[in-house]
This record gives sequence, structure tokens and C-alpha cells, in this order.
Amino acid sequence: MLACQAGARLLFTAAQKLRKKPDRRYIYNHFGMKTSHPVHHSERVLLVGVGIKRASRMVGVNVAEAEREMLDELAELARSAGAEIAGTVFQIRDALDPATLVGKGKLDEIKIEAGLHKAPVVIFDRNLSPAQQRNIEAAVDCRVLDRTQLILDIFARHARTREGMLQVELAQLNYMLPRLTGGSDQLSRLGGGIGTRGPGEQKLETDRRRIRNRISKVKKDIEMVRERRKTQRLARRNIPLASIALVGYTNAGKSTLFNALTHSTVLTSPRMFATLDPTVRSIDLPSRRRALLSDTVGFIRDLPPGLIAAFRATLEEAEEASLVVHVSDISSPGHEEQDAEVVKVLEELGLADRPRLLVCNKIDRLAPELVEGLAAGSGTGRVLVSALRGTGLDELRSRIDELLTTDPMVEVRLLLPLSDGRTLALLHARGRVLHSEVRDSHLWVEAQVPESLARQLDALSAESSA
Repeated sequence: MLACQAGARLLFTAAQKLRKKPDRRYIYNHFGMKTSHPVHHSERVLLVGVGIKRASRMVGVNVAEAEREMLDELAELARSAGAEIAGTVFQIRDALDPATLVGKGKLDEIKIEAGLHKAPVVIFDRNLSPAQQRNIEAAVDCRVLDRTQLILDIFARHARTREGMLQVELAQLNYMLPRLTGGSDQLSRLGGGIGTRGPGEQKLETDRRRIRNRISKVKKDIEMVRERRKTQRLARRNIPLASIALVGYTNAGKSTLFNALTHSTVLTSPRMFATLDPTVRSIDLPSRRRALLSDTVGFIRDLPPGLIAAFRATLEEAEEASLVVHVSDISSPGHEEQDAEVVKVLEELGLADRPRLLVCNKIDRLAPELVEGLAAGSGTGRVLVSALRGTGLDELRSRIDELLTTDPMVEVRLLLPLSDGRTLALLHARGRVLHSEVRDSHLWVEAQVPESLARQLDALSAESSA
């Protein structure tokens, strides 16, 4: 239980230990806390997928193929965590085994496969209960991770800001709490005096109390982050700028599209969950209006509820958006199911009725005839783009411009002195001049400008008249 004692001391410094150092990676110790150790090669892992015999939700695709695609997604997650895929084991069952998930016979096969492939870690494409995880570890004699723990490890590797690190720590602590294992009465706190003799408080109870205290502290810190972000959003509301949120399945190309639209240099990577902390930049629209575009964390199927709750502060950027731009990887064979998962998460966030625009990305990976067929049947419900090639971005900007109702364009007519070059430059910079002509010593201008600029021009006109 020395590892338990060391893990308890790490509870109060977990946030500082989340930052990744060069040539180091993070692992979970016996206590469950995240620690780091130097590595010189990728960790070999064995992947285990389990499917249930049921009717497929995808027309033309049987259950086995759909479940194997999910196992391919698990492989991408494992690579994003820095693992080397040593092998895979797949099983279709009538029902999941409540004790071991896959049954005793399959556990023997997994143990043999892990030994043959020299894989000290086994990753399941399911969320395991604490009892299941202990039973499987005892049977296969390897370290066992489930889907949630793998995602948490990826999040921890990519967290850079204090907000992201706090949210990762909260999710880890909530995941760890029911998985603590206790020792014997020898580690209990013994009292002294009449009425206090006995086993007392066990070390397990002490660990749980410390974790609960840490969870309470992290929640307060996250609430402070939320209040700070709320203050920033209120300040932005004073400036009539519409907000747009990019959402979508992880690795759908949101960050690449974000960079293409805003000319930014946000990190883009084929790894899953490369973007964890939200980024906000301004975008210029065809009407000369400006809007704020935010790049949020990617979604994934079976996203644990604890992760959604922990990243509530980050996802509030999407909750405050005037328009939700749903980015879909049209080149993925399972893009329909991925889109359904994104819609499900949006409904959980209360964004089901928010204006939404579907953007089908990565059309450069499709055959030209397929792209033509999609374009013919797209109508006004979606936009086909290639963020990498820059294809379709002008149409996307126009569609965003049409759907935004914040600070709409209005028509103004102004009679300006010829010497008022400042107002004329403002009209050209933030609006569209439809017609202009010189009348005596003044310039008559008809233009389309944002409503906020029209109010500003009215105020300037009133001041000059006074």
C-alpha cells in the first residue's frame, strides 16, 4: 500500500503534475493518480473489442463490420495516447458478462495473446465497472484500461491552460473515486481511550475523504474559471459581434477549418483530441460584418457523462453561440453515426433548437463523381468544403453570413461633407457602398452597414448638427 500512500500525497499537487515535460509521459499508478516517467519507446497495447448481437443502425453494414470500425477508432485513440498497437481481439456476444465483460474463456485467450505480443497493457473498447476491471486484471495478469481511462490520458497529455488542467483533474478524480481498493486493518487509524478502541478509520476511507475534499476544491476553481469566462462574454456582448461555434466529432478537421477561415495557426493534428482548450478568433464575412469563431473540444461516441460535466466551462462557448457549425468528416465510412453522436451531445447541452449549419469536410478524399452527387443533392441544408485545399470556403462564409441574425445589415443614406474622409473610410471598411455622388459641396452616399454602425453614424450626425 506504499503506492496508495504516495498517491494520497499527490492529490494536492495533481494540477501541477498535469503539464507534460519533454521525453516524459503520464501513467496511472496503483493508487489511480496520474504520474509521469521517462519513456524511450511507445508502450505496446492489446486492444479488445466487444460487440452485441443486434440489428445494425447503418443500412448495408452488418453488426460485425460496424463494431470493428469502432475498434479502429479505439486504435486511433490509443495512438493518440502514444501507444503502439501490438494486436487486437474481437468478440460478438449475445449479452455482456456482468463479472468479466467477455467471459472466462475469452479472458484466457486475451492472456495468451497479450503474452505472445508482449503487450503489458490491455485496453477495452467499453467502460468497465470497478469490479470488472479488477476481475479482468486478475485473470489476464496485465494492466487493464477502459475507454474512459484512455480518453482521460489523452486529455491530460493535451491540456495546456489552467482551465483545461482543472477539468482533466476533476474528471480523473471522479473516475478514480469508486476504483480505490483498500488494505487490511493494519492500515487503519487506531484511537486511544475508552470507547475508541477498534479498527478505526481505514486507510481506504482516508483516501476517499481526501479525494472528495480535492474534488470540492477543484469544482470551486472551475467555477471561478466559469465566472471569468462569463465576464469575458459579457464584455463581448457590449460589442455587437455574433458568435459562431465549431462543433463536431473528434478528428473531423475543425481546427484545420478554423485556421482556414480565420488565418490562424491553431495546432492541427491527425491525432484525436488534439484541440482541448477553446480558441476564439474573429472572422470577416462577405457583408463586411465581423463575427467571433470558437474552436471547441471534439465529441466522440459514448462520451462519459463525467467528461461532459467536467468540460462544461469549455462547452459554454458553444452554448453562447448564435450559430452552431457542425463539421462532419464526409470521407469517414461511419460519418452518419458520428453525426448522430454529435447531435446527441448537443441535445444534452440544450442546443437542439439553436441555428445549425452542417459542413461536410474532407471532400478532397472523395472521388470527383461522389462529390458531384453530394453537391447535386445538398440543397441549402449543408455546405461541401475541403478545409485543407480551401475548397468551398467562400460559399461557407456566405451561408454563415445569411444565417447570422446578430447585428443585421441595414441600408443608410448619408449626406457627408467632402472633407469627412473618416466616415467614408468607415463605410468602405465595415459596409458596402451602393451608390455615391457629389452634390454641391457634399457627398451623397447610399450604403449597407451593420445596424450597430448605423446607430453610431446617427449619433455622429446628431452631434454634428448640434
